[in-house]
Amino acid sequence: MFQYFTGSIIVTILGVAAAYLWGEHVHCGTGLTCVFIAMVLAILEISLSFDNAVVNAMKLEGMSQKWRHRFITWGILIAVFGMRFLFPLLVVSIFARLNILTVLDMALNNVNQYAHYLELTHAPIVTFGGAFLLMLFMDYFTEKDKEVHWLKPIETRLQKLHSFKGVCTLTTLLALGIILNILPVQIRLSVLMSGISGIVTYLAIDGLAEWLEKRQEARMKECADAVKCSGLVGFLYLELIDASFSLDGVLGAFALSRDIIIITIGLFIGAMFVRSLTIMLVEKKTLDQFLYLEHGAHWAIGTLALLMFASTMVEIPEVVTGLLGLIFILSALVSSIIHNRKNRV
Repeated sequence: MFQYFTGSIIVTILGVAAAYLWGEHVHCGTGLTCVFIAMVLAILEISLSFDNAVVNAMKLEGMSQKWRHRFITWGILIAVFGMRFLFPLLVVSIFARLNILTVLDMALNNVNQYAHYLELTHAPIVTFGGAFLLMLFMDYFTEKDKEVHWLKPIETRLQKLHSFKGVCTLTTLLALGIILNILPVQIRLSVLMSGISGIVTYLAIDGLAEWLEKRQEARMKECADAVKCSGLVGFLYLELIDASFSLDGVLGAFALSRDIIIITIGLFIGAMFVRSLTIMLVEKKTLDQFLYLEHGAHWAIGTLALLMFASTMVEIPEVVTGLLGLIFILSALVSSIIHNRKNRV
């Protein structure tokens, strides 16, 4: 097991050193405080991302070893510097109509003003993630050929909805319409555009992946190219899922620290451990051993999507999101163990 987490341990050591040095650089004597905050953020990131790891593992099983490696290397750079550092800067830059270098300077030297701007963009940011994840949830449980069900009374009814064309999109639009009627008028347009963007992004990535699968089956002589493209699309798909999961975590991190460098270090450590866990789940074929783990992860995703929508109206503590997700994962794990024991008998 240790071999899967070697890179994560190295990143943790480097991250702790960087947090200490940055703390001492900003204000002498705060190095250990910065290390403590970074580690708390890392633990929160890990605890909130178990469902993310399971879903990632499910997608990675169909990818080559090369793309799995890229998920750890390229993916961690996109996840940390893209979503947890650059993305918030871009969002503030767009909504506040400021130069991104001005926003970067603000994040480093005027953290209260930066946090204020980021708070103003909270609703459209989480709406994008909520729409994307709700589409993922609905798509999984309305799959026509699905044979395994965990919560049978609910899941079998959800599966029957597959006969209604566009049910995933219609359900997400309905949820979006409900929150739009409650939100203040001045932010409705930005929230609507973000929600539609989340839906369109999911449909585009999912449609492209499906087209590539059909092309691969139909043209065996182009198999190598198809696999290469399929790996790329799968990689992008995973990054978008990870991005959607991380949106509320990035925003919630400001409750613990206003220092964007410490936040990035803490989330970097957490994200690296989540990726190591994902690779371990794939290579040890954990999902094959525990039948209902995927289901639990997708129920956690659906819950997270609804909580993201709800957070546009009321503040929802990170601990609530994390605990609900963990409950679904652990419940599915226990159900899988019970199922395995019954089969052995």
